[in-house]
Amino acid sequence: MLLSVICFSMMDILVKLTTKDYPIGEIAFFRGLFGLIPIFFLIPKNKIFTFFKTDKPTLHFVRAFAGTFAMISTFIGVKYMQLADVVSIAQATPVFVTIFSIIFLKEVVGYRRWLSVIAGLIGVLFIMKPGTSLFNAYSIFPIFFCIGFSIVAISIKRLSKTEPDYLIAFYFTALLIIVSSVAIFFEEWKMPSILDFFYLFMIGICGSIANLFMTTAYRKADASLITPLKYLSVLSAIIFGYIIFYEIPSVTTIIGAIIIIISSFIIFKREQIRNKKS
Repeated sequence: MLLSVICFSMMDILVKLTTKDYPIGEIAFFRGLFGLIPIFFLIPKNKIFTFFKTDKPTLHFVRAFAGTFAMISTFIGVKYMQLADVVSIAQATPVFVTIFSIIFLKEVVGYRRWLSVIAGLIGVLFIMKPGTSLFNAYSIFPIFFCIGFSIVAISIKRLSKTEPDYLIAFYFTALLIIVSSVAIFFEEWKMPSILDFFYLFMIGICGSIANLFMTTAYRKADASLITPLKYLSVLSAIIFGYIIFYEIPSVTTIIGAIIIIISSFIIFKREQIRNKKS
């Protein structure tokens, strides 16, 4: 999980570096293209020509579309916002997972989780600062990420029962390439320099490997041990945002991030207790 956080942080930094000079669609295209490389290393040799077969194409499409929507939303947020703000709001994903679980999975939620959901939304408002001169209209895109990733989390719960990790990752990456290829026609393609090409290559590699590391962590270790490590990404965003991009997070961002982390952790713990009881 620690390696996953590091790789995701590296990807965010590289995206922020490249979005200054390159369109979002082009960056997303290279994220998908080079993200295929680690995935193909996971495909068993005896399935190299049949690995793409599945009995759940609709669910794969839902997961892939929601993942593509979430990732592009993150890239837009990273381009126009402080890194710490984007990553802090993204930690509210468990809040939106809970909301969508209630709506789509008909889960019964106790008052503690409801209070945590409300607290998490308040933390998001602290960071967004709506109604003030500091409000950034692009702060809606990390919210879009949370919504998209919530659908991803729910769909993966179902897919992971029968589908291998490489197949889930492949269909997501393939759709990301298709969508970003279409987007390129509406944007001005810019030929990257050697250094920027390396950055774009590493965005794909880091993003793909980060997902694989995270999946491995949840498969091999107790979730209660490794989940708190995800919140190190906020600290990483604050540190590297200051060192590389000279960004100083506001007091309200720090307060909002703390509220979101606490509420998300409570939601996680309550869900864990509920799963043990059931």
